[in-house]
Amino acid sequence: MANQQILAIDNGTQSVRALIFNLQGKLIAKNRIPIDPYYSDKPGWAEQDPQVFWDAVCQACQGLWQMDGVEKDAIAGVGLTTQRSTVINLSEDREPLRPAIVWLDKRRTERLDPIGGLWGLLFKIAGMQDTVRYLQAEAEANWIKTHQPEIWEKTDKYVFLSGYLTYKLIGKVVDSTGCQVGYVPFDYKRQDWAKPSDWKWDAVMVEPHMLPDLVPPTAILGHITQEAAQATGIPEGLPLVATAADKATEVIGAGCLEPDIGCLSYGTTATINVTSLDYVEVIPLIPPYPSAVPGAYSLEVQIYRGFWMVSWFKEEFGHVEKREAERRGVEPEVLFDELLQSVPAGAEGLILQPYWSPGLKIPGPEAKGAVIGFGDVHHRAHFYRAIIEGLAYALRESLERIEKRTHTSIKELRVAGGGSQSPGVMQITADIFGLPVSRPHVYEASGLGAAIDVAVGLGIYPDFSLAIDHMTHIGDTFEPDLTRHKMYSDLYERVYKRMYRRLKPLYDEIREIVD
Repeated sequence: MANQQILAIDNGTQSVRALIFNLQGKLIAKNRIPIDPYYSDKPGWAEQDPQVFWDAVCQACQGLWQMDGVEKDAIAGVGLTTQRSTVINLSEDREPLRPAIVWLDKRRTERLDPIGGLWGLLFKIAGMQDTVRYLQAEAEANWIKTHQPEIWEKTDKYVFLSGYLTYKLIGKVVDSTGCQVGYVPFDYKRQDWAKPSDWKWDAVMVEPHMLPDLVPPTAILGHITQEAAQATGIPEGLPLVATAADKATEVIGAGCLEPDIGCLSYGTTATINVTSLDYVEVIPLIPPYPSAVPGAYSLEVQIYRGFWMVSWFKEEFGHVEKREAERRGVEPEVLFDELLQSVPAGAEGLILQPYWSPGLKIPGPEAKGAVIGFGDVHHRAHFYRAIIEGLAYALRESLERIEKRTHTSIKELRVAGGGSQSPGVMQITADIFGLPVSRPHVYEASGLGAAIDVAVGLGIYPDFSLAIDHMTHIGDTFEPDLTRHKMYSDLYERVYKRMYRRLKPLYDEIREIVD
């Protein structure tokens, strides 16, 4: 048992990583293959050839086998975690019928027939008609059936990226309940496909036979086929254990098993999550997603395209740091951290609200980003700091919603994702929340969470508490500065929390005039 290893495959938005962990959570080997997130034939579209994902998985795995410390014979099992909400249409012979629609896609299907019958009446009485109409418009299946009926007619299976890669690995169309995050007829409370009488079958144009069989996290999905073994180098016959989508595995990889430990993810979409055994809608009518722990829920609030704004800033205004980093022979992030810390906390009154993309409820469909307080003292370093502070304000607001709905105070935070590697970002987060903020001992928290699922599923550890105790360890911890926390709290309570409500009428006017 002591020498056993676990292979975790993590298909994110920017890359595919093949990771080997030992049973103490040490990352033995890693091979990262960058991928183009998507291509766009029309404004707002985001698509990718599914073969790109599979080829990257094969290449990532093949690159592991000659690395130091990797022992093929010691690998006990495989776990797969992927980006969420990327959908693929498969033919009867299991070939993709069209490009995958990637989660960043913004196409909508307007003017669909509203839900009728008793459900339609209930939605009208409850004032939910706009919410249901929004969900219908967002569902990729509805767009494909409406605009590409010939594709839909040939579709035998409609799966997420996790289901597609699972099929390529084991030859069966089956997926984990933990990966069902998107616009499909899924009952998030029961964590199974919706019952035949559920309104979701009327809202999303998918037939039951088109969906994969489901198993809970830690269950065996199947075993690596001979064909997959030849393509990837993974030993034939190894068990593929069900895990969950990348955000959910990231939560347990960061050690957030109890509801009083929050997990912040500073990724392309910034999120705050807690694990709960109770079904709680943090935002009414928006269900919690399945956890990587079977039967549990991952209570989540998203800041869509959260850390995307940081990438945007670096591309648009970070040329000086990039050139200087190349001259010094250091990573550009080192200089961006220096830029972040070159201005005082609070960015001398520059305050940013990071609602770059509209939402269903919070923010609403009219939302825009906003920056207020600009003066002649401000330069690009202030703006960069205001971006980081604004993201932390938005996540603090989300934390307060979670605490209010769960009646549980969050006592500490773990941070994962790209932003966790910045000491400046970590300290700002601690100061704004007024809580100790830690990062896991490895950057690859989502891959580690998948490995934890495998370890529990194979009985290597009897439960998640013991698995997390052995495999997840605290890295650096940042304590809040109480003086800065008080100043941040004043800005947050007296300015930030009032911004959206006061600017919303202007957003509505902008939407009417130019959108």
